Amino acid sequence: MSTDLLSTLANQRPVKTADAESDSSWDMWLLASVFLLVGFGVVMLYSASAVMAADKFGDHLYLVKNQLQKIVLGVVVLFGALRLDYRWYQRLVYPILGGTFIMLILVLIPGIGAVQNGAQRWFSIGGMSFQPAEVAKIATVMFMAYSVSKKGDKMDKFSVAFVPHVAMVGLFVGLLMQQPDFGSSVILLTIMGILLFVSGAKIRYLSGFVVAGGVLAYFAITAREYRMERVQAYLDPFSYRTGIGYQISESLISIGSGGLTGVGLGNGTGKLGYVPELWNDFIGTIVAEELGLLGVVLLVGLFMTFLWRGTKIAFEANDEFGRYLAFGLTALIGMQAVANLCVVTGLLPNKGLTLPFVSFGGSSMIVALFSVGVLLNISKNQPDYWELNREEREARKAERRWKKKKRRILDRRDDLRNDLDL
Repeated sequence: MSTDLLSTLANQRPVKTADAESDSSWDMWLLASVFLLVGFGVVMLYSASAVMAADKFGDHLYLVKNQLQKIVLGVVVLFGALRLDYRWYQRLVYPILGGTFIMLILVLIPGIGAVQNGAQRWFSIGGMSFQPAEVAKIATVMFMAYSVSKKGDKMDKFSVAFVPHVAMVGLFVGLLMQQPDFGSSVILLTIMGILLFVSGAKIRYLSGFVVAGGVLAYFAITAREYRMERVQAYLDPFSYRTGIGYQISESLISIGSGGLTGVGLGNGTGKLGYVPELWNDFIGTIVAEELGLLGVVLLVGLFMTFLWRGTKIAFEANDEFGRYLAFGLTALIGMQAVANLCVVTGLLPNKGLTLPFVSFGGSSMIVALFSVGVLLNISKNQPDYWELNREEREARKAERRWKKKKRRILDRRDDLRNDLDL
């Protein structure tokens, strides 16, 4: 019997009726919340980027058109993932890890990886950029879901629960830190800790992991001057308003000017050059400025709907792998949303994380929509047809073997009778 937290909670849910179990429709609440977030993001992206795009590119719709291309591609990927049985990720987890590892190596090679803002995190192909760190997040969730579901009740042992997972995720983190990408590294380690917790790892081991992670984070922050400056700006942004604290200071001023109902869509001043990257990591700022607290509540409400439906899908999954995969993907997107909104409101230091489904960015949008496709596939609760077909093939083989054996027995019996007659 499984002792992990997630399975315990899932087993307490009401038993489905036969009619409910036969229903293989998608979770439309989840899909609706995602499409509303994407549409909301397009509207806010236009408001945030129109002035800059007209000035820099001569087209006030430049970023919107670019984002719509990524959204169309992401929707195609979403419905592709919806069609593919999620159990194939369990069977292909090691090739997925290998491909991710190769990408994280290649992006560090000069001439292959593109450098932007002092970081070498992207592939640039045909005018489009792609960030392998986004793939690493999904690969980590798939690996953790596969591993903890396979280990089951052994997850209370240190050598089983921590050693293989820390080794695998630590390898990804080491490569990400070479780019450097501190934010994605923290996300990977956090999602690993969350899945270890819900899968039954002992609290004292997790506490040690948190302490060790805190120590490593301290050394990672102090090792780079710009990270220390971000922490200083986080602690007292207005003292560094003319320098490293400029972005967060202007963000807080814009948020404060929004009040309850905002200054009106399109009427914000932060986009006039006051808040850098307003259409990207700080898109939450213009939501608060132009739509006010009510707009932020709407945004948070949509994310809460996503978290509710994603968690429900995890609890109702047919198997352990699907349960952990759904919970991990839901936690991944939810955690990035919380981190992003905490950054723009000054509750966390800047980590360079986008707001899922809303911020401008191709890699994050496509990977997030892929995650939604996987969640929707899990929500259909279909039988494992590949496994059923395999069992059916094995049954047919066994039947053919028995028929051959039976024929040999009957032939031998006839031979014995003939010998006795002689």
